[in-house]
Amino acid sequence: MSLLLPDFGLLFWMVLAFGVVFVILAKYGFPVITKMVEGRKAYIDQSLEVAKEANAQLARLKQEGDELITNARKEQGRILKEATQERDKMILQAQQQAQAAAQKELDDVKERIRQEKEEAIRSLRREVSTLSVDIAEKIIRKNLNDERQQMDTIDQMLDETLKELKA
Repeated sequence: MSLLLPDFGLLFWMVLAFGVVFVILAKYGFPVITKMVEGRKAYIDQSLEVAKEANAQLARLKQEGDELITNARKEQGRILKEATQERDKMILQAQQQAQAAAQKELDDVKERIRQEKEEAIRSLRREVSTLSVDIAEKIIRKNLNDERQQMDTIDQMLDETLKELKA
């Protein structure tokens, strides 16, 4: 017996034992193992599909989130623009109202000044006419013939009238 070459009897029993074990495994073991491997493969494939779907859904959700953020920023910009326009409009209206009020006040002041001016002119005319009548009355009373005497009398009467007005 050599160590490298087995005996024929040993080789026969080894082949027979291997064949029996192989037939038993082929009939009962391999189908179960194959079924388990295929089940495991199906589970892994299903898990991979679920993971792919989850990744796809996550990507969709991220894209939708980005779109929502973009839309929100656009809406924020639009709202800010509208608010700015409304503020400018309100400022312009306030300025116009202030200008209108100032113009009305200015017109009222001008009208009062005009009325006071007219009243002052009327009063001055009354005074001048009164003075003229008084002077004429005094001149007629004296019935002066000399022109120099008339001028002296007029000057004297004017001085008297001015003193009366001051008093």
